Amino acid sequence: MKFREIGRTNIKASVLGLGCMRLPIVDGNSEQIDEQSAIELIRYAIDHDVNYIDTAYPYHGGNSERIVGKALKDGYREKVTLITKAPSWLMEQPSDFEKYLDEQLEKLQVDALDIYLLHALDKKRWETYKKIDIFNEIDKMKAKGKIKHIGFSFHDDYEAFEEIIKAYNWDVCMIQFNYMDINEQSGLRGVKLAEALGVPMIVMEPLKGGMLATPSDDIIELWNQSSRKWSPVEWSLRYIANFENVKVVLSGMSNLEQLKENLEIADRLEANTLTEEDQAMIAKVREAYNKKVQIPCTDCKYCMPCPQGVEIPRVFALYNRGNMFNNFEGVNSSYQSMLKPEAKASNCVACGACEPKCPQQIPIIESLKVASAYFGN
Repeated sequence: MKFREIGRTNIKASVLGLGCMRLPIVDGNSEQIDEQSAIELIRYAIDHDVNYIDTAYPYHGGNSERIVGKALKDGYREKVTLITKAPSWLMEQPSDFEKYLDEQLEKLQVDALDIYLLHALDKKRWETYKKIDIFNEIDKMKAKGKIKHIGFSFHDDYEAFEEIIKAYNWDVCMIQFNYMDINEQSGLRGVKLAEALGVPMIVMEPLKGGMLATPSDDIIELWNQSSRKWSPVEWSLRYIANFENVKVVLSGMSNLEQLKENLEIADRLEANTLTEEDQAMIAKVREAYNKKVQIPCTDCKYCMPCPQGVEIPRVFALYNRGNMFNNFEGVNSSYQSMLKPEAKASNCVACGACEPKCPQQIPIIESLKVASAYFGN
């Protein structure tokens, strides 16, 4: 296992971290964790030198923290850096910060967290945190010894990321990033900004929710053109680990097979080792994926708001993702769970308000019909 020091925290973290949001479950119910298998998975990871264990308040319907707490009994707590995240969407007043932190400490059966992250920050949640003077609350919890280091995880655009990362002397930040998402959310610009500011970075979704792990035959043929005999998973992990300021590549592994594969790859993950040829190969694969885009939406949002409430760019993004990665099941699950009924493609009444505003001249009404047929509503 390779290790990297997380800035001024002096934490030497395994380059591969275990994200506990995709633990083994029972009968397809994400809220019902297979406790024995999950504890076995977590302890196997720790026994093989993974020392960065990440969970959060909502994972597995609130049950992930409890299982992690049980897994870290019998001396395992002392072997790891433990991270969980403040439920940002539940914060309404200053006292809520300690209230939820205490609940999480109890579920994890610990007195303190090594790193506490403000979870899934975006513009709206950031404004709430500013209103409740979150920095004062952070200082109080540090003084009480309940948290040792503070950071944030992020899901919004680059402009929001820049404001947040410059607002406080963060110990760490976590973003969604992979070789396909260089222009998504904080993106590659965010990676470079964090490095320039000296804020160590943790990366989640290096495999884009698993979609980069099992590519279609045409993408595999492209990878095979390289002299490197790396699997698609290894290419993905190496791309992230190549950034020196990325201290941990966080992977949500669901079974021992995935864990063992990632552990084997982790022994080879080094910064600044990809050659120009490697980078060109990754760029070629990225271009091939992008050519699979069916609807050329750039997420400019000029078409919004829709009078009926249809979330046009999100519908198109999910539709494109399903086609790009041949992953209908995964994107359909997101479509059905994340979009309210009025936001779905089937709610379009063909009023035509959106189409004249589209810089890409997309036939939005017809494209929504296609997406509606694809998702079934």
